[in-house]
Amino acid sequence: MIQIFTTGGTIDKVYFDANSEFAIGDSLLPELLHEANVTSAFRIDELVRKDSLEMTDEDRAVIRGAVMACPAERILITHGTDTMAETARALADVGGKTIVLFGAMQPARMRRSDAVFNLGFAWAALQLLAPGVYIAMNGEVFSPERVRKNLRAQRFEAG
Repeated sequence: MIQIFTTGGTIDKVYFDANSEFAIGDSLLPELLHEANVTSAFRIDELVRKDSLEMTDEDRAVIRGAVMACPAERILITHGTDTMAETARALADVGGKTIVLFGAMQPARMRRSDAVFNLGFAWAALQLLAPGVYIAMNGEVFSPERVRKNLRAQRFEAG
Protein backbone atom coordinates (compact mmCIF):
# COMPACT_ATOMS: atom_id res chain seq x y z
CA MET A 1 0.00 0.00 0.00
CA ILE A 2 1.13 3.55 -0.74
CA GLN A 3 0.55 6.17 1.93
CA ILE A 4 -0.21 9.69 0.75
CA PHE A 5 0.07 12.61 3.13
CA THR A 6 -1.30 15.99 2.05
CA THR A 7 0.04 19.23 3.48
CA GLY A 8 -1.60 21.89 1.31
CA GLY A 9 0.42 24.12 -0.96
CA THR A 10 -0.41 25.51 -4.37
CA ILE A 11 -1.68 22.16 -5.66
CA ASP A 12 -4.72 22.54 -3.37
CA LYS A 13 -5.22 26.32 -3.58
CA VAL A 14 -8.61 27.81 -4.35
CA TYR A 15 -8.60 31.40 -5.61
CA PHE A 16 -11.61 33.56 -4.84
CA ASP A 17 -10.99 36.73 -6.84
CA ALA A 18 -8.66 38.58 -9.17
CA ASN A 19 -6.74 40.00 -6.21
CA SER A 20 -5.27 36.54 -5.57
CA GLU A 21 -7.18 35.93 -2.33
CA PHE A 22 -6.87 32.20 -1.74
CA ALA A 23 -7.40 29.39 0.71
CA ILE A 24 -6.06 25.87 0.77
CA GLY A 25 -9.03 23.71 -0.16
CA ASP A 26 -9.76 20.02 0.05
CA SER A 27 -7.24 17.95 -1.83
CA LEU A 28 -8.17 16.88 -5.34
CA LEU A 29 -5.88 13.84 -5.13
CA PRO A 30 -8.67 11.28 -4.68
CA GLU A 31 -10.38 12.60 -7.81
CA LEU A 32 -7.12 12.82 -9.80
CA LEU A 33 -6.08 9.28 -8.87
CA HIS A 34 -9.54 7.99 -9.81
CA GLU A 35 -9.42 9.80 -13.17
CA ALA A 36 -5.97 8.31 -13.80
CA ASN A 37 -7.44 4.85 -13.17
CA VAL A 38 -4.91 4.10 -10.44
CA THR A 39 -5.71 0.67 -9.07
CA SER A 40 -2.85 0.25 -6.61
CA ALA A 41 -3.85 0.35 -2.96
CA PHE A 42 -3.37 3.74 -1.32
CA ARG A 43 -4.47 5.69 1.70
CA ILE A 44 -4.71 9.49 1.92
CA ASP A 45 -4.36 11.41 5.18
CA GLU A 46 -4.27 15.19 5.59
CA LEU A 47 -1.54 16.36 7.95
CA VAL A 48 -1.43 20.11 7.35
CA ARG A 49 -3.40 22.50 5.14
CA LYS A 50 -1.03 25.43 4.59
CA ASP A 51 0.80 27.43 1.99
CA SER A 52 4.39 26.23 2.26
CA LEU A 53 5.61 29.75 3.11
CA GLU A 54 3.57 29.41 6.31
CA MET A 55 5.02 25.98 7.15
CA THR A 56 6.77 25.93 10.55
CA ASP A 57 9.24 23.64 12.25
CA GLU A 58 6.30 22.33 14.28
CA ASP A 59 4.49 21.44 11.04
CA ARG A 60 7.59 19.64 9.81
CA ALA A 61 7.70 17.74 13.10
CA VAL A 62 4.08 16.64 12.51
CA ILE A 63 4.99 15.45 9.01
CA ARG A 64 8.10 13.66 10.28
CA GLY A 65 6.14 12.00 13.09
CA ALA A 66 3.49 10.75 10.67
CA VAL A 67 6.15 9.37 8.33
CA MET A 68 7.98 7.65 11.19
CA ALA A 69 4.76 6.11 12.56
CA CYS A 70 3.52 4.99 9.14
CA PRO A 71 3.89 1.26 8.44
CA ALA A 72 4.01 1.83 4.66
CA GLU A 73 7.40 1.63 2.98
CA ARG A 74 6.37 4.01 0.17
CA ILE A 75 5.09 7.46 1.05
CA LEU A 76 3.96 10.27 -1.26
CA ILE A 77 3.68 13.78 0.20
CA THR A 78 2.00 16.78 -1.41
CA HIS A 79 3.74 20.01 -0.48
CA GLY A 80 3.96 23.63 -1.52
CA THR A 81 6.91 24.35 -3.76
CA ASP A 82 8.53 27.22 -1.86
CA THR A 83 9.72 25.16 1.13
CA MET A 84 9.44 21.63 -0.24
CA ALA A 85 13.20 21.04 -0.11
CA GLU A 86 13.34 22.17 3.51
CA THR A 87 10.70 19.64 4.53
CA ALA A 88 12.42 16.93 2.47
CA ARG A 89 15.69 17.65 4.29
CA ALA A 90 13.85 17.29 7.62
CA LEU A 91 13.00 13.72 6.55
CA ALA A 92 16.48 12.86 5.27
CA ASP A 93 17.46 10.45 8.05
CA VAL A 94 14.23 8.42 8.00
CA GLY A 95 15.48 5.00 7.00
CA GLY A 96 13.89 2.08 5.21
CA LYS A 97 11.24 4.08 3.35
CA THR A 98 10.94 5.63 -0.08
CA ILE A 99 9.52 9.12 0.34
CA VAL A 100 8.65 11.37 -2.60
CA LEU A 101 7.47 14.96 -2.23
CA PHE A 102 5.74 16.74 -5.09
CA GLY A 103 3.50 19.72 -5.72
CA ALA A 104 2.45 22.08 -8.46
CA MET A 105 3.25 25.56 -9.71
CA GLN A 106 -0.44 26.08 -10.54
CA PRO A 107 -3.42 24.78 -8.52
CA ALA A 108 -4.89 21.45 -9.61
CA ARG A 109 -8.22 23.25 -10.06
CA MET A 110 -6.77 25.35 -12.90
CA ARG A 111 -6.99 24.20 -16.50
CA ARG A 112 -3.27 24.61 -17.24
CA SER A 113 -1.94 23.12 -14.03
CA ASP A 114 1.13 20.92 -13.86
CA ALA A 115 -0.46 19.05 -10.95
CA VAL A 116 -1.68 16.03 -12.92
CA PHE A 117 1.65 15.49 -14.64
CA ASN A 118 3.60 15.93 -11.41
CA LEU A 119 1.29 13.50 -9.59
CA GLY A 120 1.70 10.82 -12.27
CA PHE A 121 5.44 11.28 -12.41
CA ALA A 122 5.78 11.20 -8.61
CA TRP A 123 3.55 8.11 -8.41
CA ALA A 124 5.78 6.24 -10.87
CA ALA A 125 9.00 7.47 -9.27
CA LEU A 126 7.80 6.35 -5.84
CA GLN A 127 7.40 2.80 -7.09
CA LEU A 128 10.80 2.68 -8.80
CA LEU A 129 13.19 4.52 -6.48
CA ALA A 130 15.31 2.95 -3.76
CA PRO A 131 14.65 3.93 -0.15
CA GLY A 132 15.46 7.59 0.47
CA VAL A 133 13.88 11.03 0.25
CA TYR A 134 13.27 12.65 -3.13
CA ILE A 135 11.54 15.57 -4.79
CA ALA A 136 9.73 14.77 -8.05
CA MET A 137 8.83 17.83 -10.09
CA ASN A 138 8.67 18.67 -13.78
CA GLY A 139 9.61 15.17 -14.92
CA GLU A 140 12.79 15.02 -12.86
CA VAL A 141 13.80 13.49 -9.56
CA PHE A 142 15.94 15.63 -7.28
CA SER A 143 17.90 15.15 -4.11
CA PRO A 144 16.65 17.56 -1.41
CA GLU A 145 20.24 18.73 -0.91
CA ARG A 146 20.72 19.65 -4.57
CA VAL A 147 17.56 21.31 -5.82
CA ARG A 148 16.26 24.83 -6.17
CA LYS A 149 13.06 26.41 -7.38
CA ASN A 150 13.61 28.70 -10.35
CA LEU A 151 10.85 31.27 -9.94
CA ARG A 152 11.45 32.93 -13.31
CA ALA A 153 11.27 29.65 -15.25
CA GLN A 154 8.56 28.20 -12.96
CA ARG A 155 10.37 24.89 -12.49
CA PHE A 156 12.70 22.99 -10.22
CA GLU A 157 16.30 22.40 -11.23
CA ALA A 158 19.47 20.91 -9.84
CA GLY A 159 21.50 23.41 -7.95
